[in-house]
Amino acid sequence: MAGPQRRRKIHHSIRDVKRACRTRARVKDLDQIHDDLKTPHKLLEQESNADLPGLGQHYCIHCARHFVSKEVLDVHCKSKLHKKRVKQLEDEPYTQKHAEEAAGLKTDNGTRSNVSMVDI
Repeated sequence: MAGPQRRRKIHHSIRDVKRACRTRARVKDLDQIHDDLKTPHKLLEQESNADLPGLGQHYCIHCARHFVSKEVLDVHCKSKLHKKRVKQLEDEPYTQKHAEEAAGLKTDNGTRSNVSMVDI
C-alpha cells in the first residue's frame, strides 16, 4: 500500500534559479540599450551573419533581439513585451551618479551662510 509521501524540503527549486542566472540567457541591460538607441543605424544596417536568426537582418533595438523574418518582427512590435520595454526605455537610465545621490554622497554647492565659526 502506498502511503503519503514526505514533503520535499531541499533542492527542489534550485533549477529555476540556475536557469535564470545563466549567461547565455542574459539580455542587455536598459542602460546598454539606451546607448544603442543613440546610434541605431549601426544595428539596423548590419551585414548578413549566418549565426543569427534571419541572417541578422531583422533586429529590434528596444528589446535587443534578432528575428527570423520581417513578419515576426512586426508581430513582436505589437506585443505587450515590446511595448513594456519601450516604456521602460523612456526613463533616464540609472547611473553611478544616481547611486551616489541615493547613498548621500552628493556634492552640495549651494549658497553659503554668512554665519562664521567665530560667531558660534
